[in-house]
Amino acid sequence: METLQRDGDKTLLVGLNRNNMFENLTDRLQDTFKKIRGQAKLTESNVSDAMREIRTALLEADVNYDIVKSFIAEVKEECLGAEVLRSVTPGQQLAKIVNDKLTELMGESAAPLDLSQHPSVIMLVGLHGAGKTTSCAKLAAHLKKQNKRCLLVAADIYRPAAIDQLEILGKEIDVPVYTDRNSRSVPEIAAAGMEIARKEGIKTVIVDTAGRLQIDESMVMELVQVKQVVNPTEVMLVADAALGQEAVSVAEHFHKALDITGVILTKMDGDARGGAALSIRKVTNCPIKFVGVGEKIEDFEIFHPDRIASRILGMGDVVSLVEKAAEELDEAEAAKLAEKLKKSTFDFNDFLQQMQQMKKLGGMESILKMLPGGAKLANRPELEGDKMGKMEAIIHSMNKKERSNPDIIDFSRKKRIAKGSGNSTESVSQLIKQFSMMRKMMKKRGMMGKLMSGMMGGGLADMLGGGGGGGMMPSPGMGMPSMGGFHGGEKFTPKKKKRKKKKRR
Repeated sequence: METLQRDGDKTLLVGLNRNNMFENLTDRLQDTFKKIRGQAKLTESNVSDAMREIRTALLEADVNYDIVKSFIAEVKEECLGAEVLRSVTPGQQLAKIVNDKLTELMGESAAPLDLSQHPSVIMLVGLHGAGKTTSCAKLAAHLKKQNKRCLLVAADIYRPAAIDQLEILGKEIDVPVYTDRNSRSVPEIAAAGMEIARKEGIKTVIVDTAGRLQIDESMVMELVQVKQVVNPTEVMLVADAALGQEAVSVAEHFHKALDITGVILTKMDGDARGGAALSIRKVTNCPIKFVGVGEKIEDFEIFHPDRIASRILGMGDVVSLVEKAAEELDEAEAAKLAEKLKKSTFDFNDFLQQMQQMKKLGGMESILKMLPGGAKLANRPELEGDKMGKMEAIIHSMNKKERSNPDIIDFSRKKRIAKGSGNSTESVSQLIKQFSMMRKMMKKRGMMGKLMSGMMGGGLADMLGGGGGGGMMPSPGMGMPSMGGFHGGEKFTPKKKKRKKKKRR
C-alpha cells in the first residue's frame, strides 16, 4: 500500500510493514549478550570479545568512528570494574552497562522545548528533502494537543507549492497559516507572521524555511537574517535519519552558522541504520528533541534517550506504549468491554472494536515492537495487514445477529459469510473457533482489567495463531512475550477428564 508523496519533503512510500531503524543493530547486540550469558563471570577475555562485536555492530550502524571508540572504552572499563551481582548473569550485567552508556550517549533524558517568550518562535531549518514542512505541521499538532495555540509561517518562497503544502497541512490540523505570496523577502515574511501572532494573542509561532545545501552560504546567511529578526527561542534542525554520519556533518554546519538548539530526526520508520541518532548529541551537544516515525501527522514522538536505548537492546518501550494508549484509547469503552467479558457477553462487535483501537496505536506490529522481545515477532507473516484485513472482512460479512451471538453460526451461515467476505469456509470456522477460545481464556484471566490486555495478551495473538493454538494463519507456534500484567502466548487447553483405572480381576 502506498501513501501520497508530499512534494519536496520526499516522504517515503510506507506500506503496512514498517522497517525497524535499529533492527540490525538490535539483532547484533542481542547475539553478543547471548554468547556471554552462559559465562560464569565477566572477564577481560570475554569482555574483549564482546566489545569487538559491539564495535563492529555500531560501525555497521553508521555511528561516528570516534564516538564508537570512546563508547567501547567506557563500556569496557565499567564492565571490568563492576562486581557481578549473584542474582544477575554476566549477560544481563553487560546489557545494563551498554543500556546506561547508550542512554548517556544520546542525552540521558528528553529535552523540552523552550517556550518562555510570548510569542515563542520555533525556526525549522535543514537540507532539501529533509521533511521540514511536514515536521512543521507535526510539531504544531503536537503542541495543539497540549492546548497551545500555534501559527504556521510559510517562509519557504523557493520551492514550488511549498506554501500550498503548508496551507493544506494547516487546514488538516486546524492551525492557521500566515502566507505572503507577493513578498520575496523571507525576513519580512517572518516578521509579519510575528506581528499577526501578537495581534491574535497566539503564543507559539513555527517558521517553515526553505531547504538548502549546507555549502550554499547565501541561503544560510538568509537564515541568519531571519533569526536576527524573529529572535527564536528554538532553532531546530530537521535531519533525515537515513543520512547516518552525514547527518552529523550537516548538524555541525548549521550549528556553527545558527547555534541550533535541537534536532528533529525524520524517517525513523525507514531502513536507516541508526548512526545519526547515536552520533548527533555527542558531536554537536545539541539534543534530539523529536523524531518522525511515519508519514502521518500523528507519527511524531518526543525523543526519550532511555526509551530508545531500551528499544535498541530489544527490551521494548512499554512506557511509551502506555502513554500512547492513555492518549488514544477510550477509558470508558475499555471499562465497558471489561464488564462484557466478566459477563461472557463479549462478541464480534467488541472484537471488531478492539481491532479499531489497535489501529489507533499503529497496529499489532507497532504494539509488538514496544514490548520486550516483540520486535522479532512483529515481522511474522500472520501479522501482515492484509491478513488482519481478512479477519475484518469475515466479521463485516456477518449480520448483526451473528456478530452479537457467534454461537448461532452454523455451517450454512459460514458458507454465506465465506462467500460474502471472499474467504474459505475453513477460514471462517477457524476464526470462530479461535474467538471462542479467546473469550474463555480472557474471562478466566480477567485480562481486560489490565491495560490493552485483550489486544496485547493471549487474545488477538492467539487468534492469529501466536499462541500455538492453531490460529487462523500459519504460525511457528511462538507465543507473545510474557511480562507481568501482560499475559501472552499461553494456549488455552480444556482440562481433560481423568480416566478411572480398571481393577484387575
